[in-house]
Amino acid sequence: MLGVFRELDLDTFLDPGAIVTIVQVLFWAVVGFLVLRVLVFVIRRLLHRRTTAQVTMLVTKAVNYTGLAAIVAISLLELGVNLTPILGAAGIVGLAVGIASQASLSNVISGLFLVSEKPFSIGDVIRIGETVGVVVSIDLLSVKLRSFDNLFIRVPNEKIAGEQVTTITRFPIRRFDFSLNVPFDADLATVFAILKAIASESTLCLREPAPIIIPLEFGDQGVKLLFGVWFEKADFVAMRTQVTTAILKCFGDAGIRLSMPRVAVYSGGTDQLFVVRPDNSAAASPPVDPIE
Repeated sequence: MLGVFRELDLDTFLDPGAIVTIVQVLFWAVVGFLVLRVLVFVIRRLLHRRTTAQVTMLVTKAVNYTGLAAIVAISLLELGVNLTPILGAAGIVGLAVGIASQASLSNVISGLFLVSEKPFSIGDVIRIGETVGVVVSIDLLSVKLRSFDNLFIRVPNEKIAGEQVTTITRFPIRRFDFSLNVPFDADLATVFAILKAIASESTLCLREPAPIIIPLEFGDQGVKLLFGVWFEKADFVAMRTQVTTAILKCFGDAGIRLSMPRVAVYSGGTDQLFVVRPDNSAAASPPVDPIE
């Protein structure tokens, strides 16, 4: 690199002919930059109709960076700069960086697999481990997400390749399962009828596929039910709010109280049992035998 600057003579650049050359180089560099911008725009429009958003992003970035490198190299050549020392130094630096950043190489390889496999696209909502967010960009080194509380999350491609990835919005419709716990003395036929009516009257629940209601098991406090409804992926928040509100209202109108955890507390002796309810009230129960 030092050899390049030793070859440069300030008097040469102050020569009128050299000044004209510099102006011409700058002019054509600006023109080349504008042409590159137009080329990237055209390529983006063409690929947008024929391929995925991540492939479009990667191709346009590759064209943009290659074009910028070519404009800089041609401009330096026109100015009479010897690029051999620069290329040699760049090769040495690139080799050193490549050896020192093996993780980056792994991320690049994983990124190529992600692009070819297409497990998700820009705009999809995905879950990686415990991280959930909207895909903002897919690059060779990482995937950028925007969480629902508006946080920016960068996930290296190597981690994505080794983790289970769930694409929540892959398909146009999905199902959400409500987990309910009804008392043992509740009439299950009535409960089923109420849940079917809620799904039928909801404006956000789909009729096809039909909702599912499955008794799962006998729990400690009641019968555990699974109530699954189908909806369009864009209506998730509104559907969940609407159905939750309807379940609480309809069950309350029917006199069915969802089971809540209860804790038995012995205070003092073993002749009096106090049942502590979730509403922080306590009720005395008849004397019971002590638990061994």
